[in-house]
Amino acid sequence: MSSISKIAVGGENLIDHVDNDDVITAHVGGSPFNVSLALGRQEAAVRYISPISYDEWGNLLADTLMQSKVELTGGRNSCPTTMARVKISGGLPTYSFERDGTAERQVDFRSLNKAIGSESKILHTGSLALTDGEDAETWEATIVDNFNGGTLVSIDPNVRLSVISNFAIFRRRISRILKKVHLLKLSDEDLEGLFPNISQSEAIDALLNESNASLVVLTRGKAGLSAWHKGKRIDRSAVQLSKLKDTVAAGDTFMAALLASVAKIGFDPVSELHGLSIGMIEAMLDRAAMAAALNCEREGCNPPTTLELDTAITARA
Repeated sequence: MSSISKIAVGGENLIDHVDNDDVITAHVGGSPFNVSLALGRQEAAVRYISPISYDEWGNLLADTLMQSKVELTGGRNSCPTTMARVKISGGLPTYSFERDGTAERQVDFRSLNKAIGSESKILHTGSLALTDGEDAETWEATIVDNFNGGTLVSIDPNVRLSVISNFAIFRRRISRILKKVHLLKLSDEDLEGLFPNISQSEAIDALLNESNASLVVLTRGKAGLSAWHKGKRIDRSAVQLSKLKDTVAAGDTFMAALLASVAKIGFDPVSELHGLSIGMIEAMLDRAAMAAALNCEREGCNPPTTLELDTAITARA
């Protein structure tokens, strides 16, 4: 292992208004925001590159990231903060979003690349940033530019069908992006959303045929996870939970722990990712699964620190 690569993360930041079996709370959130937060707690060199509002909620979002030592390079603006309405039943969340004209969508190609910076070796995005509008087009152009420039591109599509106004346009965008990505992580629900009306095995074959990613990871909750690397499949079991609080941000915490491991593999993460051994990939996946499990044992997005994760891995070995 050599130097730690800087990771640029962009996409929505928002406030989750959560109804958890009729108990109402408000939490900071958004998939890329959560990934940034979790990376900060994992002591990664991370910068958050999307704009944040100057309103009261935006101040809370910015303060939360800075408390976890996340560098804010996306700027601030006077547009309102994106709001999400989250309904949790039996531990499982459903979402609706209020995003029209909000702060995190005020991006252009120049501002994003300036926020990413030449020193960032890894770019991660996905989720609502890729759904629709001019900002989705901007994100696609930014992904392509960074991929072609040698930056390791990581994507978690985090498919939210309820907020996609035109699925055909969205699906074509994702299809193009899948060819410009090195690391792809998605859940079984994301896979079904992208490849509806076919079996999971058929969907996996279609995904692997469509994507040029060096590493593809599919999470299945309690059923464990699978990864594909240079034509080889790697299956790992889920971590047994002490007690399930909820699954909010479990996938984001998994993604962050995986990115934190990738950032440590070498000065050139693109070539290093391609050259990983099966054993190294298994260790990365197991670490990410443990991080997600620890988050699930807490309420909301509350990813573990490096010390908490290392301690849990040692205790459950």
